[in-house]
Amino acid sequence: MWEVILKAFSVYISSTLKFIFGPLGGKAAGLNIFLTILVTIAGMMTSVTAIAYFGDFLRNRVFPIFKRKPASDATLNEEENRKRLKWKAFYRKYGLGGIAFLTPVILTPIGGTLLAVGFGSPRHKILVYMLISAVCWAVILTFSVYLGYDWIVNQARRFSNV
Repeated sequence: MWEVILKAFSVYISSTLKFIFGPLGGKAAGLNIFLTILVTIAGMMTSVTAIAYFGDFLRNRVFPIFKRKPASDATLNEEENRKRLKWKAFYRKYGLGGIAFLTPVILTPIGGTLLAVGFGSPRHKILVYMLISAVCWAVILTFSVYLGYDWIVNQARRFSNV
């Protein structure tokens, strides 16, 4: 019992940082596919909830300590400015749904939520959109990892017996 709880906890912690680590860690730990899905969703939503409620505090109080403030937007280097404009254009075109869609697969749960908070999205909408995205991607990625691994192992066994 404790062994399963500790394995699930390690999958939970890893999916708070990077979503794909949940399905990969669940398969590596030998967890049930449905437990892996639940723990992966819980891990992402823990990060999302924490950042959604403390994101403004982090942005205003903690991050300025580590980052030098530019004198004005004109002094920003062109690369940073270009990245900002790309994300602004993406947000204008696809909204919070687009950011939530990309968060598990491209962005991290922390990064996607910081981006959503930075654009001023309401907390309750961030939580709902991220939950929908987490559920969809957890099912897709976990089944892909579990079934893909089994398929690869079966193919390797088939070719080694030839």
